[in-house]
Amino acid sequence: MSIESTAIVDDQDNIIGAKPRNDVTYADIYRVSSLWLTNSHGDVLVAQRSWKKSKNPGKWGPAVAGTVEEGETYEQNIYKEADEEIGLTRIKFSLGPKLFVDEDGQRRFFNQWFLGQVDWPLNRFTVRKTEVEAIAWITSDQLLTELKRNDEKYITGRSRWEDLFLRDSPH
Repeated sequence: MSIESTAIVDDQDNIIGAKPRNDVTYADIYRVSSLWLTNSHGDVLVAQRSWKKSKNPGKWGPAVAGTVEEGETYEQNIYKEADEEIGLTRIKFSLGPKLFVDEDGQRRFFNQWFLGQVDWPLNRFTVRKTEVEAIAWITSDQLLTELKRNDEKYITGRSRWEDLFLRDSPH
C-alpha cells in the first residue's frame, strides 16, 4: 500500500510542496474537493462518512469529498473520488465556489466545490464501505431542518451549506 502524498499550498492556493497525509499539520494548508449533488426534484445526496475515518467519522456530509493528492488537480480529484466513494461515473460536474476553511485550529484547507445533477435511485450507486457508511437523498427543507436540529450529526463546515446551496433552492 502506497502512502498518499497530500498537495500543500500557500495562502493563495499555489502548490508549494507535498507531504504524506499523516504528516500534515495545522501549519500546512491543503486542498479538498467536494461535490454538491442534486436530482431534478431538488433533493440533495448526503453521505455518511465511514466510522473508520480519522476526520469526522460517522458524520454526514456532501455526496463526495476528498483530499487532493500530489500531482492532482481539484477536478481530477473530484471525478476520482466520485467513482471511488459512490460509483458515480459519466456525469459532468460544474465548477462551484471555492472557500478557505480554518477548522478551529485543527486544519486549514481550500475547499473547491463542484456541482452535479443525477436522477439515480440509491441502489444504482455503489457505496465503498471503507469510505462511506450510507447515502441518502434528502429534500432541501429536510436538510435545513436537520442542520438546525441535529447539527452534531454533520461534518464541520456544514454551516456554510445554507449560504452556498440551500438559501435560494426551491422549497
